[in-house]
Amino acid sequence: MEWLEGCGNIQVILASMFPIMEDNKGLSSPSQLPRIELVIDVSMIVTPCDQQGIIERLISSILTRFHAGYFRISLSLCSQALLWKTLGEPSYDTHAIRRFLHVLPFAVFVLLWSLALFILSSLSLIYILRCLFHFEKVKAEFLHDVGVNYLFAPWISWLLLLQSSPFIGPKTLYYTLLWGVFIVPIVVLDVKIYGQWFTKGRRFLATVANPASQLSVIGNLVGGWAASEMGWKESAILLFSLGIAHYLVLFVTLYQRLSGSSSLPVVLRPVLFLFFAAPSMASLAWDSIIGSFDNSSKMLFFLSLFLFMSLVSRPFLFKKSIRKFNVAWWAYPFPLTVLALAATEYAQEVTGDAAHALMLLLTALSVLVSLLLMVFTALNTNTLFAGKDDPALSDLQDSCTTLP
Repeated sequence: MEWLEGCGNIQVILASMFPIMEDNKGLSSPSQLPRIELVIDVSMIVTPCDQQGIIERLISSILTRFHAGYFRISLSLCSQALLWKTLGEPSYDTHAIRRFLHVLPFAVFVLLWSLALFILSSLSLIYILRCLFHFEKVKAEFLHDVGVNYLFAPWISWLLLLQSSPFIGPKTLYYTLLWGVFIVPIVVLDVKIYGQWFTKGRRFLATVANPASQLSVIGNLVGGWAASEMGWKESAILLFSLGIAHYLVLFVTLYQRLSGSSSLPVVLRPVLFLFFAAPSMASLAWDSIIGSFDNSSKMLFFLSLFLFMSLVSRPFLFKKSIRKFNVAWWAYPFPLTVLALAATEYAQEVTGDAAHALMLLLTALSVLVSLLLMVFTALNTNTLFAGKDDPALSDLQDSCTTLP
């Protein structure tokens, strides 16, 4: 049968010769034979050109809906890789729990690090394409009070991945060059954000401050931690002082619940976990700079532990945010993993049973949450980019609720 070109419905009439049945013996001419009408809707036929258009629209839709908030996934995976590397490294800690964790297969760590590298590279490629084809969307993120903070996330992820690399040592030239490439965007964003806080009046920070603002602090602390691993103590102190000074200002602002910091979209409630991620990262950075988990590191660790207990003791605060899967769920594993890393260093310094039990508990919790989110993400891949734009980039006054 030939396909007929045209639009709309085409009626194709097929005349077929049928054996003369006993009840149709009177039909002696072809005109009296049965006729079948087959109606074909040409609009339902997908041509190669249509397939190409569908693919282009799908890619455009993904690039439109993609945003820097998706780097929450890479933050969690890269920090997990660093946790596994830390647990597998030689240690003078002879406690039974630490010896048990030390026997974790190296191949599992390499597999996890490779997965983190693949996910981070894929997300970075998608975001580069977004910058090329939807630059106005990227500009909107840069100018948004919440969205701009997630622009730190890819660079934090790369720094964590660099620190956890099983192939590049901290004293090598490649490590130094990559550290420089990853730290420059963080400093540029610092100038933009902290410059606004400093120059736009006393009420500006109270208006724009939100829990996601702590990512800017974490970016500086991670940069200082990586610099100390290279032996660049002065650069490490510089970045640490920059991060910790603005953390104190931000913490007080958020703690006072001033206008602009007391409300948050329900779906973004997991971002509250960043409250204990920042002091945990500060304790790790100071530990690396000084060379021991001293009293300053312990105070920061205890603060993060208190904030963690304050949040987990209020499960109803997060009830509405977990009703439907959202990429914002990936805000849970990263702070838990950083807290587990700090607990690991604390246990190594204290060498007590309680400290090692705490380390084991937090490590198991961070691994379990990460695994569960991997499963949920795999099961919901088809809806990962199908939802609305990230609420972090919408008006914060929409669907906001006051934190209890």
